Amino acid sequence: MGKGPGLYTEIGKKARDLLYKDYQSDQKFTITTYSPTGVAITSSGLKKGDLFLADVNTQLKNKNVTTDIKVDTSSNLFTTITIDEPAPGLKTIFSFKVPDQRSGKVELQYLHDYAGISTSVGLTANPIVNFSGVIGSNVVSLGTDVSFDSKTGNFTKYNAGLSFSNADLIASLTLNNKGDSLAASYYHIVSPLTAVGAEVTHSFSTNENTITVGTQHTLDPLTTLKARVNNAGKASALIQHEWRPKSLFTISGEVDTKAIEKSAKVGLALALKP
Repeated sequence: MGKGPGLYTEIGKKARDLLYKDYQSDQKFTITTYSPTGVAITSSGLKKGDLFLADVNTQLKNKNVTTDIKVDTSSNLFTTITIDEPAPGLKTIFSFKVPDQRSGKVELQYLHDYAGISTSVGLTANPIVNFSGVIGSNVVSLGTDVSFDSKTGNFTKYNAGLSFSNADLIASLTLNNKGDSLAASYYHIVSPLTAVGAEVTHSFSTNENTITVGTQHTLDPLTTLKARVNNAGKASALIQHEWRPKSLFTISGEVDTKAIEKSAKVGLALALKP
């Protein structure tokens, strides 16, 4: 475990990554190459039916300054400049998107042995201000995440979270969507190669519960297998292979077990289509 409680985004992150990260309905690939000067270029592609989405990201590092520039197939340009530790424990992040003139944002992060703070301000006349803070240790931590829209004078987000961690288990409880939903998550390392996770969410406005359970298994140092299922009958699985350093090939799929007969008929029709 790391030193200190970390940032608010890390509460429940292990379980979220196991249950939701990298799952796609189609195929995805990522290729990373490095130049002799240390510039990293990452190309990603995602095929969703007949639609192909791609982006190219270039990362440049100069001492403690990292610049990421990404261009996607919609001609959007994303730029992020990160200054790591201009002062002990401090990180500064400046980001903007072209052509969106309202996307500029400055974020400050501060990590301490007993606290983690992140605050961001939009670079507009009436900015959205976000603040999140966590207090505690690397075992038990309590945090909150709040956003305020200075144009309307309203809070657009206020969440709270509690986390407990030890060497092989992480449990968290979060209150989200302005207090409308409660989520409990669990991540457990059952062996050096296998981990399991679960998440239960309850919506107070609809009185509905969602339960998702999943597992992750490392087949070899370069290949990972993941699977999940929820109480709606949706089962998903993926296999991800790192065929060269930081270059990934991922295949995933999803099956509606409550409509398996219908899904099988559709699949056969597609397979027989000339």
